[in-house]
Formats: sequence, structure tokens, C-alpha cells
Amino acid sequence: MTPRRAGAALAGLLALSSAAGCALLGPEEPAGPDTDLTMWLVGEDTTPELREYLVQEFEAEHPGATLTIVQQEWGDLVENLTEAVKDPATTPDVVEIGNTQSPTFTTQGAFREISPDLYEELGGDKLLQSFVDAGSVDGRHYALPYYFGSRYVFYRKDLWGAAGLEKPTTLAEFGESVKALTDDDHAGFAMGGQDWRNGISWAFATGGELAVREGDRWVSSLSDPKSVEGLEMWQDVYENASYLPSTEKDVEYWDFLNDGVEETAPAAATIMAPAWARWSIGHLVRNDEGELVRDGMEDADTFGIFALPGVDGGLAPVFAGGSNIAVSAASPSPELAEDVLRVVFSDEYQEKLAAAGLGPANEDAQELMEGDRFGRLMVRTAVASKLTPPAPGWASIEDAGVYEELFGRIADGGDVESLAREFDARLTPMLNAPAAADE
Repeated sequence: MTPRRAGAALAGLLALSSAAGCALLGPEEPAGPDTDLTMWLVGEDTTPELREYLVQEFEAEHPGATLTIVQQEWGDLVENLTEAVKDPATTPDVVEIGNTQSPTFTTQGAFREISPDLYEELGGDKLLQSFVDAGSVDGRHYALPYYFGSRYVFYRKDLWGAAGLEKPTTLAEFGESVKALTDDDHAGFAMGGQDWRNGISWAFATGGELAVREGDRWVSSLSDPKSVEGLEMWQDVYENASYLPSTEKDVEYWDFLNDGVEETAPAAATIMAPAWARWSIGHLVRNDEGELVRDGMEDADTFGIFALPGVDGGLAPVFAGGSNIAVSAASPSPELAEDVLRVVFSDEYQEKLAAAGLGPANEDAQELMEGDRFGRLMVRTAVASKLTPPAPGWASIEDAGVYEELFGRIADGGDVESLAREFDARLTPMLNAPAAADE
């Protein structure tokens, strides 16, 4: 899914020479039938069955041509792609990219523009718009949504019920509930102090933004009163409902929720996590191979889910994880690469994504996930989700851990308004330029 940290070699994109730029913008040569295309996919979310389908469908439409899928890993993707897209001989033709990484590459011309006609053919306004925005620059599309995985609340129904609490309907009610659930035996809400990917939902819910565009530049807007209000609400919940240290960030929260099933970690009544956490929650059972695995929350009396509520009800906007997909601007066979996108956005492949538990880009295929409570909630929260700003320097901000530092200091009890002003001053220059290359 969306990577937690991007690589540090982003300035390599700026090193594309003017000669190379001319090569990328030159006339396109028609591709022959023996063309070999390369597609980069990241991690193992795209299953072997999905990969096989992509290859078979593309090659069936283009006899003699081949599609080779190369797996990349999140920790190396930005650095590897930064180097690869400089040269038509090394670039992947089609590439999966994390949704928060997309702006760094789209703003530097690394991806081929998706024409308005092709955009409409691939789904147009039926595509998940927050991901479309992450891959667009000035209204032009360069990277489209591949799959998503939204986040929501997982909770211990038995603990909430014993306390006489029902699902909250507002964000304030949620905060009061998890604080009331906190005692010597259980944290009401397991939340790491540096976990900004969950924490920013509070700022979004109160109408705040991480950054806004003013003219041709991005400006950090943490000190906007709406953002401050949400961050102060998050601080109150963290201080009074979570037992996790302010230094914690990428935490396997399901270990805390599973207390009482297997006592491996301090207990918690509530967590917030991406939708795929469902498979790590529940009772330990033996599979057909005799291995101990979680039963995926089959015990509906013990484990439940709900969307983080908004300030006045409804859904709070949460940060959605997932990937975009694009054609390299340096691809020697861009028109064939676009045919790979046609396979990805076909009804058949979108349906296969949904069947694999990956949120498909097209809203028509999302309807297929309505068959169970997890799919329904993932779609609802994804539609209401927000992403990080599509600023050219965003990946360098993630690499530097600036938001981890901010949320850690808020968790330590710092004055939110003062911290917001301090970090606005730091973040605004970073938003508008990729990080410098390593010496």
C-alpha cells in the first residue's frame, strides 16, 4: 500500500538534462509486434492471479509483444524510479506509485499525460477522485488510481457494551467514549504519538487542511484555526485515552485489540487502522495446513467496526492509503503502455481487484464490495477520504519525518497553536521543492 517513507533521491528528477527532455518530447515511433514492455508493481498486494491476468490479456491483444512484471519494494521505489525514468532504455513503461509519492513525479514531468479522451475511456469521473487529484497537475492527468484501502475504527464490542457505550455519532462523542473506556486494564484507544496518518483525520474533520495552494506555490496551513481545533481534539484523545508512547508511529494496533484472545500486548478497547487489518484481528485458529492464523473477526459478538464520525455526524475524512498507476514519459512504446492501462481499467480487472479485497478505482466495481460489512465500510470511508497535498516536495517531507516530529511534540503536551506556526514555517519551503540529492 501507500509507503510510510519515501526515498531521498528525489532531486534526480530535476537532473533530467535538456537533451534528455528533448528526447522524451520527440516524435513517437510506432511500436513493432515484438515490443517488450515492462510494468513495475510494488509489494505483493497485486496477487499472482491478478498479475497473470494482466499479462495474458495484454499479450492476447498484441500477439508477439510481451509484458514483463517486475516487483519493486516500497522502501526502494522512489530512488529506483528516479534513476530509471531518466533513460528510455531503463524506464518501466507502466509503473505503480504510492498515492502520496505521485505529486513528486507528476510535477517533474516523469509521467506521460493521459489525454482527456483516454481519461474518459478509462473511467473519467467514476474514478476515485481523491486519487485522481493526487496524480494531476493544473487539471491535467498523469497518474490514475490503481487501488485503495481506506481506514476505519475497529473496536471490542464486549468492552464497549460492558461500559454501556454505543457507537458514537460525532467526533466529540468518540473522544468522550474512548476516554471513558480507559482504566488500569485497558487503553480506550491505542494510538501512537507520532501516528500522523491517523491523527490528521481530526484536522480534516474540523475543516482544516495540511496545506493550501496560493498562486503557484503551496503554503502549509497547520496554524489555520480549523486545523488547530482538530489537532487539539486529537491531543486530548491521545493524552487521556492512549497508553502508547509519544515516540510510537507505525504500530500493529491489532495486537492491542486482540487482548483476551491472546495476551501478547497491552490491551485496548479501540484502534484505527487500514481496512486490511481485519485479517490480523480475531481468534487464533488452525488453517488447512495446520498453521495458527487469525479468523478475520468472525466473532461478531467480540469485534466490531465503524467509521470515525465527523464533527456534526456523518463521516470524518480519513487518510486513504493505496496506489496510483502511470505511463512513464520516457517509455519507448507509450501507446502500447496505454493499452496496459486499458487492461487495468477494464471492467473485468476492476472486478478482480474487488474480489481480491483491494478497493477498485472505478465506482461501478466498488459496488461489488457491498456484499460484506468490511467492503461496505471501506468504500464509504474511501469516498469521504482525503489525501496529502499534491505538492512537489511532499515525498521529501515524508522522508524527513516532519509530521512524525510534529505529532510527537503535540503528544508530549506542546502548545498546538505555537507548534503549528513553527511547523508552517518549516514546511512551506519543503512543499515547493524536492529534497536535495545525497552528496
